[in-house]
Amino acid sequence: MACQDNRQNEREQMVQFQIQNRGISDKLVLDAFRNVERHKFVPEEYRSMAYEDTPLPIGYGQTISQPYIVAFMTESIKPQENMKVLEIGTGSGYQAAILAEIGCEVYSVEIVDELAKQATRVIKSLNYSNVYIKSGDGYLGWEEHSPYDAIIVTAAPESIPAPLLEQLKDNGRLIIPVGPQYQTQELRLIEKVNGKINSKVVAPVRFVPFIRK
Repeated sequence: MACQDNRQNEREQMVQFQIQNRGISDKLVLDAFRNVERHKFVPEEYRSMAYEDTPLPIGYGQTISQPYIVAFMTESIKPQENMKVLEIGTGSGYQAAILAEIGCEVYSVEIVDELAKQATRVIKSLNYSNVYIKSGDGYLGWEEHSPYDAIIVTAAPESIPAPLLEQLKDNGRLIIPVGPQYQTQELRLIEKVNGKINSKVVAPVRFVPFIRK
């Protein structure tokens, strides 16, 4: 898995001040953020800012979310080893790496072909063998490997895609930003209980728009 390097201190500070101090307490999540080398998922020109409390551009109009938001969404699905997780919006691959570090089996769909290829290269270089990435329309999910214990969506549609609800296991959790483009959106946590969908708003957020082919 991810190895220690000369930016370990920056990761420790990121975890303490940006994540732990703001209420994230799941040990699996905190340890993953300590171990995954976030700077490897950021373009060269932004690597000096990799551990700051901010989203960063990754090209093609997409961003890597600020560490706290990634941690908040990760903790919201209550991740455990061997959980099967669907991610919509691979982006740089950082969220997938965090889940992989925890021990989840991750299936990730990215609409931008070049980003999917780039994320695949980074994930392979860090020796995560439990992440599977494909280029495609995330609205449709990845039915072949469903149902999923949890689903994380990292771009904002105006409404929740029905295929994702269908591909979520009973007692599964889905976290997704919902709302209009370039405005404050609602981060929603969905739980499926006995086939019934329960939804609650857990935070105001601003994500890039959900793109379809």
